Amino acid sequence: MKKLINDPQAVVKETIEGFGWAHADIVSVSIDPDFVSRAGGAVAGKVGLVSGGGSGHEPLHAGFVGVGMLDAAVPGAVFTSPTPDQIAPAFAAANGGAGVLAIVKNYTGDVLNFETAVELAEADDIEVATVIVNDDVAVEDSLYTAGRRGVAGTVLVEKIAGASAERGDDLAAVTAIAQRVNTNAKSMGVALTACIVPHAGEPSFDLPEDEIEIGIGIHGEPGRRRIPLASADDITEMLLTPVADDLALAAGEDVLLFVNGMGGTPASELYIVYRQARKLLEARGVKVTRSLVGNYVTSLEMQGASVTVLRLDSELTALWDAPVHTAALRW
Repeated sequence: MKKLINDPQAVVKETIEGFGWAHADIVSVSIDPDFVSRAGGAVAGKVGLVSGGGSGHEPLHAGFVGVGMLDAAVPGAVFTSPTPDQIAPAFAAANGGAGVLAIVKNYTGDVLNFETAVELAEADDIEVATVIVNDDVAVEDSLYTAGRRGVAGTVLVEKIAGASAERGDDLAAVTAIAQRVNTNAKSMGVALTACIVPHAGEPSFDLPEDEIEIGIGIHGEPGRRRIPLASADDITEMLLTPVADDLALAAGEDVLLFVNGMGGTPASELYIVYRQARKLLEARGVKVTRSLVGNYVTSLEMQGASVTVLRLDSELTALWDAPVHTAALRW
């Protein structure tokens, strides 16, 4: 294992310490309990947004704390859910008096620990609503979930719900917007190689050099099938077609097309995937009116990518275009 680390058990703390120092104008970092919150504290009268999950998916979630997105993010150990005693203080840090929306990817540990943290927060008179993100069309269930997994669509939920909160919507309205994005966003990914979790020190799964796994999860969970390595265009079609079919996209609809890197794939290859995905959507008569390409929901150094499509309407488009200022996303 070759990694730029000191102690495998200290990776998360040293990561968020460095992250906080690098982006001190945007975030504040709490150590023990570990969480990242918006610099300057909660905004009075604004709905707070909190998300979290296992580390190893950077920039998700801490990279999206800031104006126009999250108010706090809670990193667990690598590929491991954060604990309720981390999450509850993050709720408190994000609460400006208008309640908090928890955005939770659909993994059993995350769901259970966020549920417990919500109970702790409500005991302190903090109102918390929850949206479970489950955009992955590759499998109906996995070793870690009941129902579909939450993957790259989480970024779109956080951005658009963050804009809703920023414009002054109340908790019910922000929750409804987040749920609408989740309903209309679908994803599917591919792995070309496995990643190495620092404290494990070995690849998280075996994948022969000449094979790829279609429909992989962001922790290396099994996908739909293993196949021989194919061209980028063929692989992209295997990802885009199930996503578009699941959304039942119709000619004339507007969409946001998001090609996400898993951490070890260069931008050049992500744009090759984007090129083919866009051609396939346009062949269906679907209009790609907004785009995002890059490493936003990674799996450490895994080589691979995912394709996410979000059906847009005029309100979701305006909220996507609204200003955002975080370490990993800004315009």
